[in-house]
Amino acid sequence: MTKHYKTSGTCARSIDIETDENGIIRSVVFNGGCAGNTEGISRLVVGMESHRVADLLRGTDCNMKGTSCPDQLAKALDEMRAENL
Repeated sequence: MTKHYKTSGTCARSIDIETDENGIIRSVVFNGGCAGNTEGISRLVVGMESHRVADLLRGTDCNMKGTSCPDQLAKALDEMRAENL
């Protein structure tokens, strides 16, 4: 499954996510944002279960914005999971 998720409240404009039929993350690409941080997150989550990644990253805050790129990834993954139910 693939998803293009438009972020809100972050430097990244959007996130492109691909998972397999079992919810295992195959790729994550942040469009915009802090290149080193978003690329690092993307590499770390490949091969992980999407629900586990969402649980780990949900609620991460950046500079008191109430969200962050990792939090937006969690929201995108939650949305993907809800769409597959």
